[in-house]
Amino acid sequence: MVLGPGGSGVSTLAAAGALELARAAAPARGSGPLARADTGGVLLVSVDPRSDLPRRLGVFRVPGQPVPVTGELDLLHLDPLAVTETAWSGFTGALAGVGAARSLPLVGTLTGVDAGELTGLPGISEFLLLRAIRDAATSGRWQRVVVDLSGAGDPFAVLRSPTVLATAIDRLWPRHRRLAEAAEKPALAQIATAVEGIDRDCQDLRELIADSHEVSVHLVGTGGQRGLARIGDDVAAADVMGLPLRSVLVNAGSGGLPTEAVLDRARGLLGSDAGSAVSMVTIGAHDEEPVRLSRLRKLRVALPAPNGRPRAAAAPVVEHVGGEGLDAEYRLSWRQALPDPEQLALGRSGDDLLVTIAGFRQPVRLPSVLRRCQVTAADWDGARLSVGFRPDPAVWPQR
Repeated sequence: MVLGPGGSGVSTLAAAGALELARAAAPARGSGPLARADTGGVLLVSVDPRSDLPRRLGVFRVPGQPVPVTGELDLLHLDPLAVTETAWSGFTGALAGVGAARSLPLVGTLTGVDAGELTGLPGISEFLLLRAIRDAATSGRWQRVVVDLSGAGDPFAVLRSPTVLATAIDRLWPRHRRLAEAAEKPALAQIATAVEGIDRDCQDLRELIADSHEVSVHLVGTGGQRGLARIGDDVAAADVMGLPLRSVLVNAGSGGLPTEAVLDRARGLLGSDAGSAVSMVTIGAHDEEPVRLSRLRKLRVALPAPNGRPRAAAAPVVEHVGGEGLDAEYRLSWRQALPDPEQLALGRSGDDLLVTIAGFRQPVRLPSVLRRCQVTAADWDGARLSVGFRPDPAVWPQR
């Protein structure tokens, strides 16, 4: 997954990285369309409805269908509204055929909602995009999938959409309630099953995004003061989400803006990760805009593969630091970039610790031993965020 702020060259570097992966795959299986097997090669996915990648890659724009670019590379252009309309049509079509349930007010309300209205619901459009990407990635047709997350608003909001939608579903129709109501009212069983399927997809996507064995994230920045100001917030967001960050690409573009200060800032925030798991790369300035396939190839952008090493909030450490029973003390910690410690805020919602960094709030699922505890303290030592816990007498098991 390639992401970064608008105007940083995310599409360019995603396309160049996909071409480099395709080039590396070609010698092993031969080159040219006749050498192509049923599975293998690389898929480049764009989620920007106005993306110019088809023109730059020299292919027709065919939303929703993979289009061959080279013998080893396909382009899949996803239109968020079209993806939403297709998914919602299938969902409401199933509801309309539920027989007796058609007389229920809930079903009538849902089937009367237009797909275009769904885009206002929290996380739904982004969730459906991620689900379409996951389905392509797990189809077995491609060995590698490169996702260009530019053009879809805030990329971090896209990646946390499964969490947002799952929370909204649980508030609107809590799981214990929908299962109980489905058992009492058979007419609701199919609706509950459909909602349960969406909830399972949310959990699956939430786990997939942080899976360092399957996913690698590549953060794009720009040189100059703009890039320096943004890189801190982006690394902090990647940390608190536990994203499997593998490289930071600072794009000098055609303007030749200095990039070393941005890379130094990223190295400082990532600490020891920068020397082992996260590559630091400068994409040099180029005289010609990479608007054609041949020019994109010349960039030779490397996108490191997943390395199986969870990081930041996806690799928390839980320690029993003293005491027993209700007097026990625990500490939860992970490596966390904090460009502005004054903007750190912590809260609690059920089994989640709510962490707010520079206006970005992310729920971090607590290990089971801490879910029956209260937060007592928090500290940041310049590298790791540590949160203290003590058992909550109201819910802690008593002997």
